[in-house]
Amino acid sequence: MSAVKEITSEDEWQAHVAALPSSTLLIISFHAPWAAPCTQMSLVIKTLAAECPPDGKTSWVSINAEDLSDISETYDVIAVPYLVLQRNDQVLETVSGSSAIEVRTAIEKYTKGAKDAKNIKNIKNTGGASPAPTNGTVSTTGADHGSVETQGEAAEVETESDPAKAKEALFKRLGELVKAARVMVFIKGTPSAPQCGFSRQLVALLRERSVKYGFFNILADDDVRQGLKEFADWPTYPQVWMDGELVGGLDIIKEELENNPDFFKAYSAIEEVKAA
Repeated sequence: MSAVKEITSEDEWQAHVAALPSSTLLIISFHAPWAAPCTQMSLVIKTLAAECPPDGKTSWVSINAEDLSDISETYDVIAVPYLVLQRNDQVLETVSGSSAIEVRTAIEKYTKGAKDAKNIKNIKNTGGASPAPTNGTVSTTGADHGSVETQGEAAEVETESDPAKAKEALFKRLGELVKAARVMVFIKGTPSAPQCGFSRQLVALLRERSVKYGFFNILADDDVRQGLKEFADWPTYPQVWMDGELVGGLDIIKEELENNPDFFKAYSAIEEVKAA
């Protein structure tokens, strides 16, 4: 039976990838400790690994997407759980979300020798990593860490022929998104690459205060971008939500901080470490 290796540093990652034979299927499981769906997916991955003999045909690794943010960004990981199947420095397939069936199906496709050339993406970066496709959902970040989304319950809304049902499904998704992290911000772009001045200022305020927050890139999903305006009854972005409640935009946050410099203290990663 094969085991899942937890990668704890970039040096360890580089060494692991460099040592793999070109024929080995590398199964990379990105996770975040705070995301409940990742706990379930970890068990799924360990079970599947145990079914494979340790013959060098597969290599199973687990990566904390927040702690090793450079690796996450190389693969454009914006959602956890997130699985990458890679062989000879080429991404064969990715699975975003917590569907055990999809994960098993994808892994068995390649462990049983089947290949789908259409799914192969050319390597763009060093260190044996090529970017995976992006899609906009919920991301989370600490003060100095890269972003990562949580999926599972906040899945993409399927196209509905009934507009009323489509709206109901979207609002259900939005209700989950605004609660995906204690502090959730809906911005244009990502914290590392804001696409508007207001989003850039908001990210800077959060980073200065070491706030642990989740983010959603509204430019990546127009349904969310338009739907949240009605859901929140707030027409502009960025939007800041705390504990599932709308606080407001950048101007409101600045006012709150002027009135109370410790406005974000309870949500600070530094305070979290002290409490631990």
